[in-house]
Amino acid sequence: MKKYLGVILAATVTLTACGEKSEGEKTSKKESAIHTEQISKQKHQIKKENGVTKIDNLILVNKKVPISKSYNKGEDAVARTQLNKMIEDGRKHGLNILYRSGFRSYAEQTQLYNSYVQRDGKAAADKYSAAPGTSEHQTGLAFDVGTNPSNADFKEAFGQTREGKWLADNAYKYGFILRYPKGKEKITGYQYEPWHFRYVGKKDAKKIHAQKLTLEEYLDYGYKK
Repeated sequence: MKKYLGVILAATVTLTACGEKSEGEKTSKKESAIHTEQISKQKHQIKKENGVTKIDNLILVNKKVPISKSYNKGEDAVARTQLNKMIEDGRKHGLNILYRSGFRSYAEQTQLYNSYVQRDGKAAADKYSAAPGTSEHQTGLAFDVGTNPSNADFKEAFGQTREGKWLADNAYKYGFILRYPKGKEKITGYQYEPWHFRYVGKKDAKKIHAQKLTLEEYLDYGYKK
């Protein structure tokens, strides 16, 4: 009988030990997950120099991350080349994609923004126009496109045109992202703009497109979480 009880006690101790080990494993996995998350948050390289903010070597400009008034490098040649290629390839598909605007200096953005404020009021203007020093157009990496007839240009309706739909599906192949997507207004700070594309390079554009992220989400920077 004593021998039998001894076996039971031993088995109980073994099971208890196994239970403790299982909890330990769970704790270890949880700690590992937290550590992985911390590493993920730390992986972005932030560099601020001469009034320009770069995250992982990508320039970021928005309402919370301004760009220096003196930044005036003009249109980015690589970005424009890729834009032209995208427009040409669109024509091969029977589309009529047209360049509407690109680089704007701080002074030009000031004039444009002020005209919108005067016309619609500041609250309304801030939904679709960037205040001086917060416009991506100043980087030379952002472009507005349209089509002919131009009745849908600079309107949400452009997203429903053949050109708008093709761009939304294929711009990443040329290194561009739809900068202000629908449903992300609280993150980007701007209304849905199916005509506004930002060059980030093919590698990053592919990831952003696949994950359906904004540039802010992708870089984990410059927006209220």
